[in-house]
Amino acid sequence: MIEIWKDNLEEQLLMWLKADAQRLAALERASELGLQDWCLAAGFVRNLVWDRLHEYAQSTPLDDIDLVYFDPQDSSPERDWILETRLREVSDLPWSVKNQARMHVRNADAPYVSTADAMSYWVEMETAIGVRLVSDGRELELVAPLGLEALFAGSVTLNWKRPKPDAFKARIETKGWLEKWPRLVIVSSLDG
Repeated sequence: MIEIWKDNLEEQLLMWLKADAQRLAALERASELGLQDWCLAAGFVRNLVWDRLHEYAQSTPLDDIDLVYFDPQDSSPERDWILETRLREVSDLPWSVKNQARMHVRNADAPYVSTADAMSYWVEMETAIGVRLVSDGRELELVAPLGLEALFAGSVTLNWKRPKPDAFKARIETKGWLEKWPRLVIVSSLDG
């Protein structure tokens, strides 16, 4: 059975990320773009923890690597495409780049003020966790506006800030999370 450091989830997660060569390489490539407020999020972090909780010998393949950033000065979709193209030129990883400065329009929210703010509205809490390189690429920093507890609990939790149970259920089904990680527990009640 895997040992979880319940009193220091952040340290546990950072240790797992540092031990994953593919994720470290992706973080290095992303940091080379020179973005100010960014992280690799969603399945990039979530899947690693779910794999560890299920004691898988190898990480499940990443369907995409979500680089999210916040830049209100240029929120055009074309900029995302340019950044994604640059990443694909130096890496064969499945990149997906999205400026969160315009995502509020798609989601019918008030404008977001940062990457973390935008992530705090994502459908499930466990997806709203990211990581980035800081200090000239020497340190990892987590971005977890909704905390780490739900992720380490092995749950899939409806975000109280975006109570859309139909979208929540559809994401669970279309992404096949319960097939890949059968011990996950679904928490769709807004009162936990």
